[in-house]
Amino acid sequence: MSLFFLSIFAVYSGMHAYAYLRAKHVFGFNLSAGIAVALFMLLMILAVFLVRLLEVHEYERTARVLAYIAYLWMAALFLFFCTSLLFDFINFLGRGLGSLTRANSVFSQISLRVSFFVSLGLSLAICAYGYYEALTIRAERIKIETAKLPAGTDHLTIVQISDVHLGLIVRCDRLAAMLAVVKAAKPDILISTGDLVDAQINHLTGLADLLREIQPKFGKYAITGNHEYYAGIEKAIAFTEAGGFRVLRNEAVNAGPIVIVGVNDRTGVRLGLEQPIVESKLLASISKDRFKLFLKHQPIIDRSTIGSFDLQISGHTHKGQIFPFTLLTLLTYPQNAGAYDLGNGSRLYVSRGTGTWGPPIRFLSPPEVTIFELVRKVDMPSA
Repeated sequence: MSLFFLSIFAVYSGMHAYAYLRAKHVFGFNLSAGIAVALFMLLMILAVFLVRLLEVHEYERTARVLAYIAYLWMAALFLFFCTSLLFDFINFLGRGLGSLTRANSVFSQISLRVSFFVSLGLSLAICAYGYYEALTIRAERIKIETAKLPAGTDHLTIVQISDVHLGLIVRCDRLAAMLAVVKAAKPDILISTGDLVDAQINHLTGLADLLREIQPKFGKYAITGNHEYYAGIEKAIAFTEAGGFRVLRNEAVNAGPIVIVGVNDRTGVRLGLEQPIVESKLLASISKDRFKLFLKHQPIIDRSTIGSFDLQISGHTHKGQIFPFTLLTLLTYPQNAGAYDLGNGSRLYVSRGTGTWGPPIRFLSPPEVTIFELVRKVDMPSA
């Protein structure tokens, strides 16, 4: 894990160095201005650690202000970096075409000054739009016909929230907006597929009360995500339970007419806090006659389990949250977002997530509350 975070830290530092050199070339600032810009960038690189330090020492308001500044900067820098690289690539192609054709290419004439200001303008515009998009919760409806609902249960509504990331930035107003969509769906069952909390959960006063207001007919169930472990697994579970959820930890439970199976996120095993579980064994112990809903935070498919569940619902990917980061998440999670037919009667649905991690911004990946409508399928007698 430490190697992973060191790699992320190195990449993020490299993005700052790239942006610094672009800005220095365009503005030609002197030594004192250069030092000021470099110090600001250093502060932004270290801000994620400083936010946590401030919160641990009870400077919540200062931590929140710094979190907003640092994470908005992170989004803007990422978008600026990607757009600038695109201009660099266009110029590279232009020079290559010019060399091959022995003619000047129009692409090679895009100056660093033009590309800098266009990249800056685009990144700021996308951040402004992305902040709005992150606040606009979409209700995604998925209809599933199944013969595994018992007689008398013709319809069942299951609502999924995922990757809410309650913490310094996602607070009461944002949670209330998410839960308004949940309430409008009138769920029979409410599911949280992990990362309900973020790594900073010192001050979540009142948020559990909002969650507790929703009382579905057949209950509320949750599983752990990676951020529950980062926040402190015991504290995270205590908060989730205070919100009225039953946390399923490598276990199955009867929830009215269906069976729900929930497994811990694999982060617990990676951190040495838990032992791995054989998912196929857990799923095989449950009758195939009942609809089996499988909760797993990360959309990783154990091929040996296909056919032993009806629907797996996951989250974690955020669909990249900010395009073009989506292209990177696709490399790790081919089932990145949406519905997938796995064959042998098993389906997978991957939520884009309901909240935001880090930057309170989404771009081409709107947040969602997913509504699964299970409809009892009755075989018609042949004529």
